[in-house]
Amino acid sequence: MTSTDRRADGAGAVTDDPRWARVAGRDSGADGLFWYSVATTGVYCRPSCPSRLANPRNVGFHDSIAAAEAAGFRPCLRCRPNGRPAGAEQAALVARACRLIDEAEEEPRLAALAAGMGLSPSRAHRLFKAVMGITPKAYATARRAARVREELGRTDTVTRAIHQAGFSSSGRFYESAGELLGMTPGRFRAGGAGERLRVAVGRCSLGAILVAATGRGVAAILLGDDPEALARDLRHRFPNAELVAADAAFEATVAAVVAFVEAPGIGLHLPLDLRGTAFQQLVWRALRDIPAGATASYAEIAARIGAPGSVRAVAGACAANPLAVAVPCHRVVRQDGALAGYRWGIERKRSLLAREARR
Repeated sequence: MTSTDRRADGAGAVTDDPRWARVAGRDSGADGLFWYSVATTGVYCRPSCPSRLANPRNVGFHDSIAAAEAAGFRPCLRCRPNGRPAGAEQAALVARACRLIDEAEEEPRLAALAAGMGLSPSRAHRLFKAVMGITPKAYATARRAARVREELGRTDTVTRAIHQAGFSSSGRFYESAGELLGMTPGRFRAGGAGERLRVAVGRCSLGAILVAATGRGVAAILLGDDPEALARDLRHRFPNAELVAADAAFEATVAAVVAFVEAPGIGLHLPLDLRGTAFQQLVWRALRDIPAGATASYAEIAARIGAPGSVRAVAGACAANPLAVAVPCHRVVRQDGALAGYRWGIERKRSLLAREARR
């Protein structure tokens, strides 16, 4: 046996090899790291091959395609181990669909997207959501909303911006404008002008805390060391909005938020004004389903939202979260349980998790 062509005399040697567990689990993450061959069929496969699991007595491992073929094996016709990884092929198909959506003047129908991908509509829908984490329709809506944002900055009327962005009618866009833009198109065009946010900056056991709310609900809970830096962060989010100092009525809201930060187990029973992309909203909803005292990995969150390949995008959505503790991104950890980056500092994350664990 060599390092490039390993075949055991018995099943025990193969099953003891850590690569066998990845073959048995059809682990796509091992594709490209090694290949395995089956003596009785004369073929070699990638670890994720969906074919019936071979008897380990007949299995050998190879460090390269060349080594497998030099040993006399031919590529499997199911997993095509000498081609691009299945994940890359799927990503390419979804990328093609994204281009079709991006380049279309109006939202393309699912049947047209599926035809462009060479798949059935149901298969195209499932694959798109698995790779992107959102449906083709949600992606198309988000893309058109992004176009509206661009057009609002350079056209003379809101109506023209909406139509140039690909919405067939103003009414259809206005139905979702609040969620997509976080405010009316007119206010967005003016950089948030006309938007009123009540704001309070105070202290809690984690340092400085800023609480801001619109008429729809709490829009920001920011933590840090420098109150002025928190205020700049809020201003960056609402560049032309009117920031109003807290009044007596708002003090009760602030007190409820601070109490929740100190004791997350009591819950936060206040309306929230969560503003983000369709994917971010999907991730943030999943985060709010993690109970106090529990944690989940980025990969687990990606799987829960139906997009197992979007781990990095999930991490990005966590980093963009504007509502500390209320959207508990501090409960997301690495696969091995280690604490990953946290927008408001690892020590705050550790402190929050410790409080919830004691509860």
